[in-house]
Amino acid sequence: MDVFGDQWKDHPAKIAANWRRLVREEDVVLLPGDFSWAMRLPEAEPDLRFLAELPGRKILIRGNHDYWWASIAKVRAALPAGVFAIQNDHLVVDGFAICGSRGWNLPNGCLPGDDSPKHFARERNRLEISLASAPPDLPKIAMLHFPPTLTCTDDPGFTDILEAHGVQLCVYGHLHGKQDHRLGIQGERNGVQYLLCAADAVNFAPVPLPVESIASTR
Repeated sequence: MDVFGDQWKDHPAKIAANWRRLVREEDVVLLPGDFSWAMRLPEAEPDLRFLAELPGRKILIRGNHDYWWASIAKVRAALPAGVFAIQNDHLVVDGFAICGSRGWNLPNGCLPGDDSPKHFARERNRLEISLASAPPDLPKIAMLHFPPTLTCTDDPGFTDILEAHGVQLCVYGHLHGKQDHRLGIQGERNGVQYLLCAADAVNFAPVPLPVESIASTR
């Protein structure tokens, strides 16, 4: 990860130290993608074990670099105890429906990378499926790996889907470096709170989620 800047030096140690300082065993930790540079599932085992050895219950979605992520059945079978994965579905935890999808670069957006309209449409559909699977009476938290939209465009990206399904909080990652961090939307928009939690955007420390305010609006 040093290719993204000097701030990534020794980042596993930073993450582990901050995590152990802030997270309790009963806490839930949302992790929106990019866990390992491994290309195959067995090669990702050390990185998954690293997560499993940290406190809390961890919920994962796939990032664009998670090439090791095979079929969801194989991924779930390989996950250590206390680590869970979402793909085209949801997980009910402590009275919240946790949903999510990888997302994709916005077509004709301002980020480099694959901006295929076909892939973008596919990921919109997957987010719809995930959110529609959740119980309608529970507050929804959505995870995306890619930003739901960007400050450099008027394209709604994925935000219209989140609003239509009554999502109250969306967490996402993907953006690295201050230049890209500025492109991520933050705060409240049309009833949805957005939180960029890419590791270098939050100083490699877990960010407490505003679950009390979400629960109070049910």
